Amino acid sequence: MLSNFDIGIDLGTANILVYSKSKGIVLNEPSVVVIDTETKNVVAVGHEAKEMIGKTPEKIMAIRPLKDGVIADFDITTEMLKHMMRKASKKLGFALRKPNVVVCIPSGSTSVERRAIQDAVRNAGAKKISLIEEPVAAAIGAGLPVDEPVANVVVDIGGGNTEVAIISFGGVVACHSIKIGGDRLDEDIIQHVRKEYNVLIGERTAENIKMEIGYGLTDHEEKFMDVRGRDLVTGLPKTITLSSYEIRNAIRESLLHILEAIRATLEDCPAELSGDIVDRGVILTGGGSLLNGMEAWLSEEIFVPVQLATDPLESVAVGTGQALQYINKIQAGVK
Repeated sequence: MLSNFDIGIDLGTANILVYSKSKGIVLNEPSVVVIDTETKNVVAVGHEAKEMIGKTPEKIMAIRPLKDGVIADFDITTEMLKHMMRKASKKLGFALRKPNVVVCIPSGSTSVERRAIQDAVRNAGAKKISLIEEPVAAAIGAGLPVDEPVANVVVDIGGGNTEVAIISFGGVVACHSIKIGGDRLDEDIIQHVRKEYNVLIGERTAENIKMEIGYGLTDHEEKFMDVRGRDLVTGLPKTITLSSYEIRNAIRESLLHILEAIRATLEDCPAELSGDIVDRGVILTGGGSLLNGMEAWLSEEIFVPVQLATDPLESVAVGTGQALQYINKIQAGVK
């Protein structure tokens, strides 16, 4: 059984979440670190660091040490995890004890990437580390019966990647992982505004546009939004008005790649489990699944029911924390 000193960590490209059985989600902060490039000291981590993106002087740099769900900068990831685990320890009251940690990993990650995650978490102060694949954690967190011999289809759209998996009897039956997620949609919007209006906008502005007027490829009532950026011709601030239709077109290609991954996974499904999918449908988790009209669009395209998990942003973290009771059946790697 889980003890109060077991925690689950969702090591996401966009956010890091820490889950404890006794207190639920105890930490949810952006995966951003601000460092002083001259002294190499960490200036800020999490929410405070995200506020600084695009607003720092030259020698102060905001870094996202996780890319596409894996570690891009080992040392900075370790520092970030130390800060996060220290914050979580204070809230949970085990500052003097090393916790057992379950960490989620992308299903397509290599043994080198898995080892890097284990080492970073161990260096940050963990005692025993278990790994669980992201889609399995998302399915557990969404309340699906992963240990039963029925098909559970999970589409986890994170910041750096999208994982589509069919899970049955505690294991992944079929899975496709692509390096397209919420961050790619933000990048699509930045490029569109630059190309069409000669205006440069930042990551946070692009994210706000996506959340406000971003839509899946389905019919909707057109919405408009005023956006401020820097005119690339004059160098002066400029305000432009964007339409939800043009944003839908800007992110169209990335959304079609996600749909392609879902279709490819469903095509790999064994015939015996296909009937379950028609009955039970597909569950969406991750921040990207909150895009307006995403459920309706996917449901039209794949002809099976699609529904959003109760807490799509927290499903992976909750599942990671609850995974120890399944860990004997889910052998993603216990070290």
